[in-house]
Amino acid sequence: MTTAHHRQPRAGWPTEGLSYGGDYNPEQWSEDVWREDVDLMRAARINFATVGVFSWARLQPEPGRWDFDWLDRVLDLLHNGGIRVDLATATASPPPWLPHRHPEVRPLDERGYRYAIGSRQTWSPASATYREASLELVERIATRYGDHPALALWHVSNELGCHNSRCYSDDSAAAFRHWLTDRYGDIDGLNTAWGTTFWSQRYTSFDEVVPPAPSTTFGNPAHLLDWRRYCSDALLDQFLAERAVLQRITPEIPVTTNFMVGMPGWAPLSVMGDMDYAGWAARLDPARDIISTDHYLIGAPDGEYAAHHKLSFAADHTRGIAGGRPWLLMEHSPSAVNWQPVNRAKIAGQMTRNSLSHVARGADGIAYFQFRASLAGAEKFHSALVPHAGTDSARWREALVLGEHLHRLAEVAGSSVDAPVGILFDWPSQWACEQVGHPSTLLQPADQALRAHRAFTSSGATCEVIGWQGDLSRYRVLVLPAVYLCSHENAARVAEAARSGVRVLVTAFTGIADENDHVYPGGYPGAFRDLLGIRTEEFFPLAEGDVTRLDDGGRAVLWSEELRHGDDVEVLTRYADGHLGGLPAVTRRTVGEGAAYYLSTVPDADAWRAMAARVLTDAAVHTLPVPAGDVELVRRRGASAVWLFVMNHSPDKVTVPVGGHDLLTGETVTSPLRLPAGGCAVLRQEV
Repeated sequence: MTTAHHRQPRAGWPTEGLSYGGDYNPEQWSEDVWREDVDLMRAARINFATVGVFSWARLQPEPGRWDFDWLDRVLDLLHNGGIRVDLATATASPPPWLPHRHPEVRPLDERGYRYAIGSRQTWSPASATYREASLELVERIATRYGDHPALALWHVSNELGCHNSRCYSDDSAAAFRHWLTDRYGDIDGLNTAWGTTFWSQRYTSFDEVVPPAPSTTFGNPAHLLDWRRYCSDALLDQFLAERAVLQRITPEIPVTTNFMVGMPGWAPLSVMGDMDYAGWAARLDPARDIISTDHYLIGAPDGEYAAHHKLSFAADHTRGIAGGRPWLLMEHSPSAVNWQPVNRAKIAGQMTRNSLSHVARGADGIAYFQFRASLAGAEKFHSALVPHAGTDSARWREALVLGEHLHRLAEVAGSSVDAPVGILFDWPSQWACEQVGHPSTLLQPADQALRAHRAFTSSGATCEVIGWQGDLSRYRVLVLPAVYLCSHENAARVAEAARSGVRVLVTAFTGIADENDHVYPGGYPGAFRDLLGIRTEEFFPLAEGDVTRLDDGGRAVLWSEELRHGDDVEVLTRYADGHLGGLPAVTRRTVGEGAAYYLSTVPDADAWRAMAARVLTDAAVHTLPVPAGDVELVRRRGASAVWLFVMNHSPDKVTVPVGGHDLLTGETVTSPLRLPAGGCAVLRQEV
């Protein structure tokens, strides 16, 4: 086969235009299938493949013996087919011989059970043996393939921490103590931060500290919080160690590792809950490295939220973690997954619609797990672009359509997303609120962030979900939904954003405690009392199913407060019934050029939308014309054009008062746009 002509991709991105492809596992197939697969990739306009994720056992069949010949042939074949390669370091799962010879590599659970060989990620983040073996593998791969013409991107490990984020071994205990020593300097610093005078917990030496395994009753909250921080940092350290090898050998090749933003469930955050991705992203080089994530739909209904609502949140969250820059969707599923109680297949058009939603919200690459469906193994019933039915299937035909769509959208690559609303989600606050001993276990930051996101997006404003990193003043509206932990420094940054003109919306159970989970004295919300001009003496959480009425006709759930306010505070809404009847529920205070709102309860969906609309109007945000029904509108912006993405998730035809040149059909649309059920459009509109 002759070498295909390769156009130069833009700096720092693996392909020209938008990337399209997914995980490719040729080691599962014979070489004649490899050649067929490359031909199919070309037919679908696939230009990107992730290779080698779970290949360690094939690359190193036994200690000291290496087999790269098969991977040489794979990369040559992909290159000749015009496919750019995201080459994995293959460290995600060690071969059975490693934990067999070195049992200490296997992680230990909180009850002392040593996990057995037989699945993936059977390694402890604190294992020096694993670290040494993994970095030797990275060194050999980088040395062999660093100058291969197919190589476009390094893929460190895979879904770090998906199954092994917490290990309670002696190695982990020692690493945790070392982490604490670095954080606090001496044992007095730890005792102060952890409040160990309570319950006679004062330590005399770091040697006495152990990971927080099950105990007689509630654990020390700061101990539990620091353990979650350590677990995140231990996995980050593995990523940084592998990246350091890659950068030493191939400094010009960008690096990624696939996050799991919003996967697989939402509350509790499950497997993604131990990784502080905002903190991780701050350690990546924005000029070279790429933020990537995996996202999978949950098929089971979840109250008022459809699966694509959580998809849009996760996409906006990934873009926020990426600092507003384009990002890569490393994995999602063409249809059903294999790990839910009931694995629902996607209906016709849903695969395309989900992918375009990610592109609308900043993804410059769309990749799937996986290209060809496995015939054996734990994921044999996970969908793929080439399903078990083969190419004579609706799934493959939709893959061809999507490839054509992404090809036509190439001009969108590199553009930004218009997002006037920033929603702050803080992992340590989530970790703290998952503990027992709080006023209510029903009020969780993740759920409150999702509620806020849905209210603002359904009101026509695109959001960016962010951490504490970055400039808080670049948004017109900044929302802090149950950001329970807040340092003095971050509280000052929020106040400065308000003074500069931002409309800050603080919701219930925000700013209650500092970064060490010590409650601010003097009344709630301690970190923001002065900014908001209010003071709460006591919380009155509501039981599940309870509803309280508001005097503007709205309804609220989960939470209420007995709120007092200063003379310069405007009361927007009051409680209408119960012992809080007549007391403030929602307030506003002018602050410099901006304003600070306080929402002391949890409005239902309609009341939340009304609240969002009020704040958007106050901030003079120009909203998109979202029609009735479940329609998604998002705008990306370039130097000379904007692109309006319209996705109709409803089962009915919709009319949207917008027009432009539709890149998907090639036709010019005169307003209004009429979309069939499940239809999509991407309208180019001149600036």
